[in-house]
Amino acid sequence: MLARIYQPSKTAMQSGRAGTHRWVLDYAPVTPRRPEPLMGWVSSGDTMNQVRLRFATKEEAIAYAQKHGLQFVVEEPKARTIKPKAYADNFATNRMQAWTH
Repeated sequence: MLARIYQPSKTAMQSGRAGTHRWVLDYAPVTPRRPEPLMGWVSSGDTMNQVRLRFATKEEAIAYAQKHGLQFVVEEPKARTIKPKAYADNFATNRMQAWTH
């Protein structure tokens, strides 16, 4: 069974970064998902794809995977670049672009 260890990215719908500091271990799907004939919902015979384990550190997640004999892939998070912005820059006299309000 293959597992993926990663730090989740922040959601695009929120500006906060809550829940992005923990590490997550997800199992890769073993069987393909298919629509259920009666209701049309997507179903799978594999229940391990519903399991999501959270750990405080990457080392804890790796230790868990090694202890249980799981093959795993670690995805390192991308470095976040912060672009400082100020509202006053919209009204600066040396602004290069036209003001478009």
